[in-house]
Amino acid sequence: MVVTRTHSIETSGQGDTQDLGRIVAQDLARSNLTAGIVTIAVIGSTAGMTTIEFEPGAVSDLNRLFEMLAPRDGEYRHHLRWGDDNGSSHVRAALIGPSITIPFVDRALCLGTWQQIVLLEFDTQARQREIVVQMVGE
Repeated sequence: MVVTRTHSIETSGQGDTQDLGRIVAQDLARSNLTAGIVTIAVIGSTAGMTTIEFEPGAVSDLNRLFEMLAPRDGEYRHHLRWGDDNGSSHVRAALIGPSITIPFVDRALCLGTWQQIVLLEFDTQARQREIVVQMVGE
């Protein structure tokens, strides 16, 4: 069986990281599925999805890494083509990817104690993000 839910999440712009664990766990509980996989995806080309220990130090470290890999004030051909400022956003999102898939057993997500599902906002402005949670199982 496949069960799909969508959610609208407001973000504050580049560097905003949001814990989606509670949303995904609630969707799973409502699905009546006991075992399978859940895919969590963000719609758009300037955001990403991953897992991390969701605490200020780890989030800060991750954002610092992105600033080293794809600096916001770097030179991007995207800026020249479109006259905007979010070239770093597209590069960062491409590095992480738009979705993750996590197994679940006995109606519980298979995550480590300090592992949370997070949405990473890379765009340079606040955004309204659509999140799709799709569960496949029995």
